[in-house]
Amino acid sequence: MVLAGKLQAETLVRASPEKFHEIYMHRPHHISKASPEKIQKCHLHEGDWGSPGSVIEWNYVIHGSNRSTKQVVEAIDVENKSITFKVIEGDILKEYKSFKIVLQTLSKGDFTLVHWILEYEKLNEDIRAPVKELEYLIHLNEHVDDHLDQA
Repeated sequence: MVLAGKLQAETLVRASPEKFHEIYMHRPHHISKASPEKIQKCHLHEGDWGSPGSVIEWNYVIHGSNRSTKQVVEAIDVENKSITFKVIEGDILKEYKSFKIVLQTLSKGDFTLVHWILEYEKLNEDIRAPVKELEYLIHLNEHVDDHLDQA
């Protein structure tokens, strides 16, 4: 019985890798302005924006359900434009023993490749893989990209 897993997806956006990385690193609270129907609130619970060890609390809607999560910024790699978030509280931990989200942005010609990785361990074998969560992040990219395009 395999309980641990990893899901990955890549999408293209118009915003530069630097701009896309920067909004998640220093200004994730602006994502609620980019996508108010998906992200209701994002606030800094502990630490400083853009610093490893900071704790961010998110209130969001996924498939019609209000959810919340607290994530610690586990790692930031500015050179490779990568951020790792580890979920420490929230609804997702009702199904998963551990849950990490890795976001990396890479230059791809005139576009930016946004690479999402979800690393998880299910509480039991009856729990589904977090495909809906990955799809949610992919759709959120579109809203964030449009917001950055207008800025």
